[in-house]
Order: sequence, then C-alpha cells, then structure tokens
Amino acid sequence: MDWLSTRISEKTKATLLLRLFGQLKIPLISYVRPSVVAIDEKKIVVKVPLRRRTKNHLNSMYFGTLCIGADCTGGLLAMKFIEARPERISLVFKDFKAEFRKRAEDDTFFICDQGREISALVERASRSSERQEMEVSIRATVPSKFGDEAVAEFTMTLSLKRQEDSEQM
Repeated sequence: MDWLSTRISEKTKATLLLRLFGQLKIPLISYVRPSVVAIDEKKIVVKVPLRRRTKNHLNSMYFGTLCIGADCTGGLLAMKFIEARPERISLVFKDFKAEFRKRAEDDTFFICDQGREISALVERASRSSERQEMEVSIRATVPSKFGDEAVAEFTMTLSLKRQEDSEQM
C-alpha cells in the first residue's frame, strides 16, 4: 500500500478518505459527493457539486447540503492532524452557527484556513485528559457566480478529547 500512497496526491487521498468515511459512518456525506480541491497544513478547500441531489426547489443548493459541506471541511482538516498522532482522539462539533448571504446556484467551495490553530488544538488534546475546544470558521463561495464573495459563513465549535485506554474498547 505504501507504493500507492506515494503515487497519489494528498488531495486525492483526502477525498478518498472523506468518501470512505461517508460510506461507512455517515451516508449523507457520500450522497452529496464532496471532493477535496486543496489541503495542506494551513488550509482546506472542499467542493460540493450542485446536482439534482443537492438542490432545493429554487435550483440553488439546499441549506442541509451547505451544512454538510461546512461539516466536512472543518472535520476533515482536524482528522488530518488527528491521524498523525499516536493517541486516539475523538472529534465532535459542539455547536453550529450559519449565516446564509446569497443563493448558491452552482458548485460550492468550502474554505477553512485555520489549519495551524486546529493543529495546535489537536496537540493540546493529545497532551490533556480534558476536552479541548475552539471555534472553526468556514466560508462557502460560488466562484462561477460570485468570485471570492461568501454565499454563506459557518462557525462551529470543534471539540476534541483524547480517548483513554478504557474508552477505546
């Protein structure tokens, strides 16, 4: 398997991880077919296509789909840093706030540029037995219609906790 991981890009690996996670744990993620456009230590960009499955009655992206895109974006960036740790760390979003500014009438890109802060949160969670939390901001854009202008903004509280050996069973 090592030979395969050296031949595919990090964004392809992240997309495959996201889709596998969707298939195994959260089928709604698989249903909207998100893909990772870019991922590194600082930033992630996830694209959700506007299709029949993701549209509302006004032919714009259904607000539930927008929420799935935001969830995947913040969660996947945290998972990237959690995977690199030897400790098992559980991830959950404690709360979710959304502000919808315009209708997303085409493929929508979800951007989180808090990679360094999320990495530091994972580090704190790995050293502590207490739950560690931070607010994560996600911005949704529709470049084909509005360029870099946000069509929606999301704020979620990312909550991480190191699992003790007794919790892993």
